[in-house]
Amino acid sequence: MTVNLHDSAHELENAIRNSDEYTTLRKLYDEVNADASAKEMFEKFRNMQIELQQKQMSGQEIEQGEVAQAQILVADVQKNEKISKLMEAEQRMSTIVTELNQIVLKPLEELYGSMGQ
Repeated sequence: MTVNLHDSAHELENAIRNSDEYTTLRKLYDEVNADASAKEMFEKFRNMQIELQQKQMSGQEIEQGEVAQAQILVADVQKNEKISKLMEAEQRMSTIVTELNQIVLKPLEELYGSMGQ
């Protein structure tokens, strides 16, 4: 039996789009974007995350002042109910994607994992 992996991947994409987790995430994302102050705070938070991750990945030291600013921003973000709910939904979706990735890669892990034994 020949399996078209791209067709299967598109089926998985549709399953994700129609999942409760994704529709909840989309709804919460739209709610944050509809609220100007929440949107601005969320974008500032995401930009700060990206900037600090890039610094870390390039081996640059993160300064104490940047850490303090990040902590303040995280505290503010956590106080915003819309953003907090969105971040919880993002975490659930991230967990699902990690689990799906493990399932998809299982045949390769079994194949190459057996070589070391």
